[in-house]
Amino acid sequence: MGPSEVDVRAAVSAVDDPDLRRGVDELGMVRGVQLNRRSVTVELAVPSRGWTGRDELVRRTVESVGAVSGVSEVQVVIGVMDDHERTRLLGEIAGPNGPNRFTTPGTKTRVVAVSSGKGGVGKSSVTVNLAIALAARGFDVGLLDADVYGFSVPAMMGVERGPAAIDTLLVPPVVHGVRCLSMGFFVDDEQPVIWRGPMLHKALEQFLVDAYWGEPDFLLVDMPPGTGDVALSMSQYVPRTEVVVVTTPQSAAGRVAQRAAFAAKTLKLPVRGVIENLSWFTGDDGKRYELFGRGGGTAIAEALGVPLLGQIPLVPALRVGGDEGVPVVVSDPGGEAAASFDALAARLVDLGPTRIYRRELSVR
Repeated sequence: MGPSEVDVRAAVSAVDDPDLRRGVDELGMVRGVQLNRRSVTVELAVPSRGWTGRDELVRRTVESVGAVSGVSEVQVVIGVMDDHERTRLLGEIAGPNGPNRFTTPGTKTRVVAVSSGKGGVGKSSVTVNLAIALAARGFDVGLLDADVYGFSVPAMMGVERGPAAIDTLLVPPVVHGVRCLSMGFFVDDEQPVIWRGPMLHKALEQFLVDAYWGEPDFLLVDMPPGTGDVALSMSQYVPRTEVVVVTTPQSAAGRVAQRAAFAAKTLKLPVRGVIENLSWFTGDDGKRYELFGRGGGTAIAEALGVPLLGQIPLVPALRVGGDEGVPVVVSDPGGEAAASFDALAARLVDLGPTRIYRRELSVR
């Protein structure tokens, strides 16, 4: 007995585009479905010829339709949208408030800038693993690598394809359940970015405004070290940005990290908490060795009047994961570091969003 057409069409409708993360039927990507006994042909249209999620879209369609009772063969034919279809798609994903509703009042999105006073404290590793830990808890998460000069997120996440484009709208790729965007997608690893402040400001504007983020639950921003141009830009583009500060146990590192917190307060960005990285190393004997001292995170949290959100241990898998593009929460989900990141994610969720909002600085 052949498959039911109703069941087949329902299976097609259940497929999400991997990058837009919405149903293909809803997005107007389904051009036709034909049944020939136990064989099904699905015709889809993608927004552009170089649509980076194309292969994954085909795989998901074959898997969904192939699971329908009576289906023995699935063929997916991919075409490219014409101007009318693409305009309709842009209208569908943008809506009345544009493609990024996190810039509008009343949004559910929490924009969290992960900052540090200096480099070398593991801020990017913390941001990457925290983003994946939040996604594993079922949240819709975006990750913006705002460290334009020292971008590292694509390598740490193991992203194998860059963003797609619908006309002038960038569509960040999704990896480990997280949308991510970085200058690293647009320049070679060896190529330095030699820009003055206004160019950096414009690049960040494009990453925030001219890319499709939708309305995620969290948008984490991996900030560059220090207190310069990017912090100023964030205060203008997304004035509801919350700041968390990454430090290490050394008191000297805490004093430097404190500058980033004071800069955030000067820009009227609320500092929500402190994350202490490299807190200890657990030896084979089960004993914790505090290789970088102790108390730095607690001290800065107390000085700022904010909570210590979490302590992340030093484990070799954390470094290896960053080098090989397999974050530790993925490579060792049952390990000590992954448990610390999961606890950190839970604490950030429980903290709740800040109530501060300055309407006069919202993105138009």
